Amino acid sequence: MKHRNLGRTGLKVSEISLGSWLTYGNSVEKETAAKTIDTAYELGINSFDTANVYAIGEAEKIVGEALSKYPRESYVLATKVFWPMGDGPNDRGLSRKHVFEQLHASLKRLNQEYVDIYYCHRYDKNTPVDETLRTIDDMVRQGKVLYVGVSEWTAQQIQEGLGTADKYLLDRIVVNQPVYNMLNRYIEKDVIPVSEANGIGQIVFSPLAQGILTGKYTDTKNLPEGSRAADPKSNQSMKSTLTEENLAKVKQLEGVAKELDVKLSQLALAWILRQPNVASALIGASKSVQVHENVKALDIVLSEDVLQKIESILH
Repeated sequence: MKHRNLGRTGLKVSEISLGSWLTYGNSVEKETAAKTIDTAYELGINSFDTANVYAIGEAEKIVGEALSKYPRESYVLATKVFWPMGDGPNDRGLSRKHVFEQLHASLKRLNQEYVDIYYCHRYDKNTPVDETLRTIDDMVRQGKVLYVGVSEWTAQQIQEGLGTADKYLLDRIVVNQPVYNMLNRYIEKDVIPVSEANGIGQIVFSPLAQGILTGKYTDTKNLPEGSRAADPKSNQSMKSTLTEENLAKVKQLEGVAKELDVKLSQLALAWILRQPNVASALIGASKSVQVHENVKALDIVLSEDVLQKIESILH
C-alpha cells in the first residue's frame, strides 16, 4: 500500500480509502460489511470514512465495531456533521449545538474517544462560519478531533473558512472531501488551486461515479438487476451522471483500459491519483473482491500519451 501526506499535515493516509456511503447499514449486511473492512485493513488501507447521516447512525456503528479489533493508532477514522438527524429545528446544520451534540453521538456510536478527521459535511449558510469552527476547535483542544475537514465546499467557502480560522487563531481546515472522477472534474478549476495554495489535501468520494466507471452500465434503460442504478433507494444521486453521453465516453475509456490490460475501474482510480493534490480516493466497496481489484490500481502508471488519450475522450 502506498501512502500520501494529507495536505501540509504530517498525517499519512493510504491512497485508497474505504467509505460507507449508501452501503453499510443500507444495502450491505453487517457481516459482509465487516469482512470488507477487514479485507481493506489487511491490504494496507488505513483510512476509513463514515458520517452520522449514513443510515442514520447505523454505518458508524458497523465501522466502529469492525475497527475495534485493531490498534487505534493503526488507522485514520473520519466522520461528518451537517445533514438532518431528526425532525427538530436544531437537528441539522453546523450550529454549535448541533455540532457539539452530533460529535458526541458519533463517538458513542463508533465507540471511540476521538476521530482523526471531522468534516463539515456541507457549508451552512444559516450559521456563521466562526461559530462552527470555534466549536470544532474546542473539540480539537479537548482531544476529540485531530484534524478539521470540509466536504463539497466551494473555493470561496474554503477561503472564508481559512480566513476565519486565521482571524481567531483556530485550527485550520486541512482536508476537503469533494466528488471527483473522470465524469465530474469541477474541483480542478478553483478548488484544487485554492487548496494547493493553503496546504489542503483532497480525499475524494465517488471516484467510480457510483459504479458508472466500472463499465457495468451500457445504456440508461436496461439497468442490471441488483445494481445501484436499479435501486430506487440509492440511485437518486446517479441520475445526472448516468446519461447516454457519459456512457459513450465510458465505452471509449474501456478501450483504453483494454489496451493497458487493466479494468476500467482501475484505470479510473489511477487517473484520479495522477493528481498530486489528491491524497486518497474513497471507494465504496460492498464486497471484499472489489477492494482487491481497486487496490491494484496503485500499480498502474499512466504515460503522457495515455493521459492525453483519456483527456481527448473526456473533453
